[in-house]
Amino acid sequence: MRDATIARNYAETLFALGTKAEDIGGWGKTITELATAVEQNPTLRLFLESPRISAAEKTRVLGQAFQDRLPRLMVRFLQTLVKHRRQMLIPEIAREYHDILDAAEGRMHARVTLARESSEADVRAIGAQLSKLFGKDVIPHLAIDPSILGGVVVNVGDTVLDGSVRKRLGTLRRRMLRGSV
Repeated sequence: MRDATIARNYAETLFALGTKAEDIGGWGKTITELATAVEQNPTLRLFLESPRISAAEKTRVLGQAFQDRLPRLMVRFLQTLVKHRRQMLIPEIAREYHDILDAAEGRMHARVTLARESSEADVRAIGAQLSKLFGKDVIPHLAIDPSILGGVVVNVGDTVLDGSVRKRLGTLRRRMLRGSV
């Protein structure tokens, strides 16, 4: 099974635990903080990766370290990850968890590419238009690419909406070459 699929399964389990605890947002924040720690703290990363430290020892240390800081079910979830040697998937599990959380709360993220910097009002207007188009709350993430010349390119999941000047000029060029202008 691929790591992404495995991470998704664990994230769904974590989401169910967060739902049971009636704090899906808090659990999302916690798993993100843990993922950041795993990615940025070399000592923690080495501890979790090391084959010289037994799973039982890792589980014991995690239990002691987090017993007063995290909900009991979260600690047991982390211990289960260690037991099944999936602790290095914590960053991917956090990303998958937030995808599930966004879907549950009717949110989606869009990568919006513009030719030049835009004002905050324009970005809000783009977000509002995309929210209206997709019927969900769309959070735009801006990227600047002068090669599109103008207009906007929007990527939402597998969907690409290309309203760039570069695309329009390319389409016009093809039509002119075919003689169907």
